[in-house]
Amino acid sequence: MAFFHRRRRFTILPCLILFYTCFSIVDCRKRVSYVSHQRQPSLTPVDYDLYHTSDTLLEQIKKMVNNHQDRFHMDTFTSTNKGYKAELNVVTYCQNTNEIKDKSKIRILLSFGQHARELITSELALKILYILSEEQTLPKRNPVLLNKTLQNTIIKVVPILNVNGRKKVEAGDLCERRNGRGVDLNRNWSVDWGIKEKDYDPKEENPGTCPFSEPESQMMRNLSRSFQPHIWVNVHSGMEALFMPYDHKNTTPSGEESEKMKLMLETLNHLHFDDRCVVGSGGGSVGYVAHGTTTDYLFEVAKVPMAFTFEIYGDEKAYNNDCIKLFNPIDRPTFDRVVNEWSAAFFTMFEMGAHQMKFLEERTPFNVDNLISIDDYLKGYLIERKSRYGEKTELLEIGLQEMRTYFRLFLLSSVLLMFMFCSRIPKSSRSIMTPTTP
Repeated sequence: MAFFHRRRRFTILPCLILFYTCFSIVDCRKRVSYVSHQRQPSLTPVDYDLYHTSDTLLEQIKKMVNNHQDRFHMDTFTSTNKGYKAELNVVTYCQNTNEIKDKSKIRILLSFGQHARELITSELALKILYILSEEQTLPKRNPVLLNKTLQNTIIKVVPILNVNGRKKVEAGDLCERRNGRGVDLNRNWSVDWGIKEKDYDPKEENPGTCPFSEPESQMMRNLSRSFQPHIWVNVHSGMEALFMPYDHKNTTPSGEESEKMKLMLETLNHLHFDDRCVVGSGGGSVGYVAHGTTTDYLFEVAKVPMAFTFEIYGDEKAYNNDCIKLFNPIDRPTFDRVVNEWSAAFFTMFEMGAHQMKFLEERTPFNVDNLISIDDYLKGYLIERKSRYGEKTELLEIGLQEMRTYFRLFLLSSVLLMFMFCSRIPKSSRSIMTPTTP
């Protein structure tokens, strides 16, 4: 009998130890979960006192277009694929809307809101349109010189490329970047399409079933084909950067055109951002390569001379799942700083791009562009900009502009005289001269 009692005590003791251990583990997990919950801040919601909804923003743009029909025109395109319908709104700016199809003008195509959660990009589009309408102005910008640039420029703006994805964000899916059926529109183009890196995440980078499977991409491709822009900018957020091709490899294109693109980006970075933006190829500067992007297609296939991707804001201190804070300013001072700085940078790009493309299109077999290079323009541009911010008068600025014009005419005349002189050299003398490669 005594043996039985001792055996029962030894049987109950391990059970008590096991029960206590299990209770301790459960209690510990609860404590860890509670502490983790306490440390993880709540996700930042969209502040609609700061940001427009997609409907409100587009309504505001339509109202602006109606109020300025002498310089704006708006088109709305729709496309459907396998039951999925998308809409594309395109605003065209031209100082005389009767000249919208004038191919002699410099053509610029800007896209905003390709990724749904990047709300700030569409707010920048709205700001740029307000400045073009002259309902708002740029501080310290000479309106006479800006107006002269815009006279020879046609600008097309897509304020929200990914409307369906944006609706999902507004419905509460704050980290959504894809379109309405889960495809990343900046991985849906044909250059290097479908290649998946080791860190591929379908929730972030789903390229679709094939290149241009998505109506939004199809409509943008059609727009680029019909408009044939000289300059393309795809605007994103997540960091501060000025990117040129390529996205799918960590190199930049070779040749003179690539150098001019890089020089333009470095100048914008210095003038407007105190050199804090990353400058270079997307694939070589972000830390990862991206396949099937819009900018690589427009540069490689559509042959747009200057193709860029601008990243206009990023909060490095935000949690990865706090997407609104990570990709968008959440306070008024930062919001205003971003849209003001970047809108000023865009108008500087319009001026620089117009000069640069004018030289490219006016090149002759004698390669006058080598005589009037982007470096010459930038030197003149920086002097001109310095005078704007000083106390120089408009008369002096116009005088400097005329002097530069006469100097360019002098260079052109010198080239023509040299050609006329060379054309009069006898053939016998010409044959012993070693030809040079331009």
